[in-house]
Amino acid sequence: MRKFALSFTAISLAALLSGCSGNEAQDPHVSINKNPYPSTYKPMEQLTILIKGATVLTGTGEMLSNSDVLMVDGVIKAVGSKIENGSATVIDGTGKFVTPGIIDVHSHLGAYPSPSVESHQDGNEMTNPVTAEVWVEHSIWPQDPGFEAARAGGITTLQILPGSGNLIGGRGVTLKNIPSPTMQGMKFPDAPYGLKMACGENPKRVYGSRKITPSTRMGNMAGYRNAFVDATEYKREWEKYERDYAAGKNPVAPERNLTLDTLKGVLDGDIRIHNHCYKAEEMSMMMDLAKEFNYHAGTFHHAIEAYKIADDLAKNNVCAAMWPEWWGFKMEAFDMIQENAAVVDSYQNSCAIVHSDSDTTIQRLNQEAAKIMYRANDAGFKIDEAKAITWLTLNAAKSLGIDDKTGSLEAGKQGDVVIWNQNPFSVYAKAEQVFIDGAKVFDINDDAYQAKSDFLLGQD
Repeated sequence: MRKFALSFTAISLAALLSGCSGNEAQDPHVSINKNPYPSTYKPMEQLTILIKGATVLTGTGEMLSNSDVLMVDGVIKAVGSKIENGSATVIDGTGKFVTPGIIDVHSHLGAYPSPSVESHQDGNEMTNPVTAEVWVEHSIWPQDPGFEAARAGGITTLQILPGSGNLIGGRGVTLKNIPSPTMQGMKFPDAPYGLKMACGENPKRVYGSRKITPSTRMGNMAGYRNAFVDATEYKREWEKYERDYAAGKNPVAPERNLTLDTLKGVLDGDIRIHNHCYKAEEMSMMMDLAKEFNYHAGTFHHAIEAYKIADDLAKNNVCAAMWPEWWGFKMEAFDMIQENAAVVDSYQNSCAIVHSDSDTTIQRLNQEAAKIMYRANDAGFKIDEAKAITWLTLNAAKSLGIDDKTGSLEAGKQGDVVIWNQNPFSVYAKAEQVFIDGAKVFDINDDAYQAKSDFLLGQD
């Protein structure tokens, strides 16, 4: 009888195991669409353009005198001397400068549009310290006249970010600066999403004033860590689901969570961090946080004390996007130097960027970079135009993960080009013509290429 009982138990166990062996019919596979709001961008009329005899700042650290730039089918075909193309529209570049299109990695256009009225202030979801579930693209008003003003300043690409009131404020989006009635018509195809985070005073002030966490910098750090602990578990659950499903089992998919979808995207390497952070010790802690949870720390924005840790930024391949002279408007913004970007740039493998965070400064980022170049050289650095333009072009493209497509004048890259009436680092410089993907989107001398927002129609 004992022997029979053991045999019966063994048979029952075998039957139970067979039910988990993958023979059970599988439910449909559950997957998450990582791009549910895809770009609908279509280039405007692409022209074959040959710019002849200009001074060319390539964005790669070179300045070429009396050189040509050829754009064909929306891309850079050639850069050099004595280039010919019989079907091209030729632009005389004598006395002019040609640069890659300027890229602003930190803008709020469309989410904090002009005219500025409270009912349209849609860039800061300050209802929870962690709002990784929100996407700023869902707040963007593409009719913001600021886009046209930025285009006249040579801006061809810009990242729109949510504000900095939260520890984790939501996703940013990279746009091509073309006229469009929809955000998706501006959306840069295949550009990685960014995640806005914020250190320091902003989140602790916003939530501390409500008597909830965080109210201190240690509360800030605990908030980031808790968020990424949850994201780590969420990632593990989804990875187990995928393994089990691939093995033929019929697992139950994890419950969907929009906040954790975004944070998991960071852990998976699909979403880049863009972190509002001023102080050196906080930037160092945020790099340590990234190491704790095995993601890349991305780009520090504003980064007023970046000069203090420039060697660590370079060693960790972390970018710093900086102003030339904004300082003193709060305690964490006091310890600045005007040579900040130049110090960051001085290290091998560095990634110094000049950004705006302003609907007016974005119109003259070339002059913002010029301020830094002047102050740095006055202090003994040797920064020339060929180097300074990288702060607005190739380094910015690296930060956004689009440097394989734009940011420099190299064969095969997108035809994002600006023709300046003179040295772009002069206070008198103006962008005369601007091209995006080889299509003219601005011409200072031709009203046909000076798009007006629907909001402005009839106001002349």
